[in-house]
Amino acid sequence: MNNTQTRFDFLVIGSGLAGLTSALELSKHGRVLVASKVDASECNSFYAQGGIACVVDADDTVEAHIQDTLGTGNGLGNPDVVRQIVQGGFERIAELEKLGVLFDQRKHKGKENEYDLGQEGGHSLRRVLHAGDITGQSVMQVLIVRARANPNITVRENLMAVDLVTTEWIGHSRGNRCVGAYFLDKKSNEIFPIHAACTVLATGGLGKVYPYTSNPDVATGDGVAMAWRAGLPVRNMEFVQFHPTCLYHSQAKSFLISEAVRGEGAELKDIRGNTFMADFDERGSLAPRDVTARAIDFVMKKHGDPYVYLDITHRSESFLRERFPNLYATCLRYGINMAKNPIPVVPAAHYSCGGVVAEVNGTTALPGLYACGEVASTGLHGANRLASNSLLEALVCGHETALEISSVWKQFNEAVAIPGWKCGEAVSSDEAVVVEHNWNEVRTAMWDYVGIVRTDRRLARARARIRNLRQEIKQYYGDYLVTSDLLELRNIADVAELVIRSAEQREESRGLHYMADHPEPDSNPVNTLIHDQPGGPLT
Repeated sequence: MNNTQTRFDFLVIGSGLAGLTSALELSKHGRVLVASKVDASECNSFYAQGGIACVVDADDTVEAHIQDTLGTGNGLGNPDVVRQIVQGGFERIAELEKLGVLFDQRKHKGKENEYDLGQEGGHSLRRVLHAGDITGQSVMQVLIVRARANPNITVRENLMAVDLVTTEWIGHSRGNRCVGAYFLDKKSNEIFPIHAACTVLATGGLGKVYPYTSNPDVATGDGVAMAWRAGLPVRNMEFVQFHPTCLYHSQAKSFLISEAVRGEGAELKDIRGNTFMADFDERGSLAPRDVTARAIDFVMKKHGDPYVYLDITHRSESFLRERFPNLYATCLRYGINMAKNPIPVVPAAHYSCGGVVAEVNGTTALPGLYACGEVASTGLHGANRLASNSLLEALVCGHETALEISSVWKQFNEAVAIPGWKCGEAVSSDEAVVVEHNWNEVRTAMWDYVGIVRTDRRLARARARIRNLRQEIKQYYGDYLVTSDLLELRNIADVAELVIRSAEQREESRGLHYMADHPEPDSNPVNTLIHDQPGGPLT
């Protein structure tokens, strides 16, 4: 693009389910740019295995889904938000089916074409729609094809957002609002601005802040970091969900063993073959993820074991091949036959329940900027996410965000000149090892000190380490030309600080945040909030 400004009506940063849902709806009203950091399919949504939680069965109720969600949220879920999102799910499922998504069905109670619903941890009933065990992939493949075929949508890959652009930052005299963002073209290494009347942050999660994660490499918390640097409030960042069951194998990288396996009767056992979940929760292996992850962590540390087992060998090979075709094939590739061998698993960072403060319709504190999906904190999840509510939230909030933007965007449709990117005296770095070293140090500090079980002392150590690293990164960022690796390093360090500071604010144990020094929950829980000047304090 040769450092020239490009203008669209709507800018969607992120190509996951929330981003593409909003883009498809926005395309009815104007020109949309969907900016993807790598391939459009490389996102958390694509790798979601379990499914989409939605009330579609006659034996289920909206009220039951609401209560399961609020119960898992441990007192911090917003009942009005939960109701709106749960109620909105049915229409969004119907829309997906119109677009061509096929959910698994079965003959049930003498009726043909009933949904084959799964049950996962924290749900009181079977209500998870799925497409085999690759639900995210099945949904995303349909939406990506639809987006690429839409004449009003431009999908640009290998575009990494650098920072949001606000009128206050560029010295525009009118009220502060978002007018677009700067992007790095990862192929040409050019940085240029893109102007839009409205910008949607749909950048997904932050799992790569930790060394052990189920997330793909793109999940570096970019949206949360950019929003914080732009001065937006960020909420409940201490609630990082560790999925209990990631495959433990030297050659496997971030492969998740779906919650649905436990829903079909799998039991967690230590390496001596002893079941243990009943010692921690009356729901046993169907306990919510926070309880299950802590139980596994406790058992591993108590015995010095590197993993535990997930055992579903009581199920037949034919059942497992049909219900979990991708899981079965992948485990078999690593020498594990699910029908004959228990699966070695460990917890890994999976999902962020906190994020940029946003409404169900994506509205944030900055006019012109909207946030939906995992990057946003709407109040749905509270202190812990109910399994398969993430794709539900992405669908409903992505749609509601587009509806909100379509009703207001023309008032923001004023051309604002965004200056070209200035490199100053920055030069190319010949010390890439510094970026790699700092990258590893941030992630190691987070795993060691801000993991599944936390203490006051561990958090203080983490804060000191991350503070020093952010100072080094800030200097490095100013001295050398920007690269995608450097941008991701800056973002994971910023997000690490947000997680640590939020964790220090919460002097209790609740949901995904367990403090050994403060094991009891507070009787009056409140949300944690961080709202600094752009960049946040380094001291």
